Amino acid sequence: MRARGMLALAVCAALAGCSAPAPPGTVGNPGGKLIPAAERVLVEGISGDSLLAPGTTVSLSDFADEAVVLNVWGAWCGPCRAETVELAAAHETTAELPVGFLGIDVRDNDRGFAEDFARDRAVPYPSIYDPAARTLLRLGRYRGVAVPTTLVLDRRHRVAAFFIGGVLADDIVPVVRQVAAE
Repeated sequence: MRARGMLALAVCAALAGCSAPAPPGTVGNPGGKLIPAAERVLVEGISGDSLLAPGTTVSLSDFADEAVVLNVWGAWCGPCRAETVELAAAHETTAELPVGFLGIDVRDNDRGFAEDFARDRAVPYPSIYDPAARTLLRLGRYRGVAVPTTLVLDRRHRVAAFFIGGVLADDIVPVVRQVAAE
């Protein structure tokens, strides 16, 4: 009976939220603390079909010489719903900076559901539609990230900071400003 209770608790916890502790082998502080430049990991090769413009490729390389806020999300994820408003606010607040925002929509097998999610919330930046989550393999030691996870990449597209779980604009904007100023 106790085993069933523990299993039920684990299932409830999994359904209630999508986040998890930092993946093994990641560097830095998952709370957004800046990673020293010498320890930053390069992210490259991120590209895929645009969620809202099917047939159009969206790529990290579209943001040359810009810091990038790279957000891994899914329409099925409760914390992602809450953080979408926060990321849109961060996008607006940092609009004058050399910073781009890019989403990676993972594990949404119903594209229409994901499209509705982005449109209903007026997400102001593009997302890659990646139901199989293959794009995450390009994240190197960050590939085992939880959903949601937000990586702040410097202008060379190295991971300068990361947040695991839902992020607040008040937490990410100062980090984005700092990384954009480097």
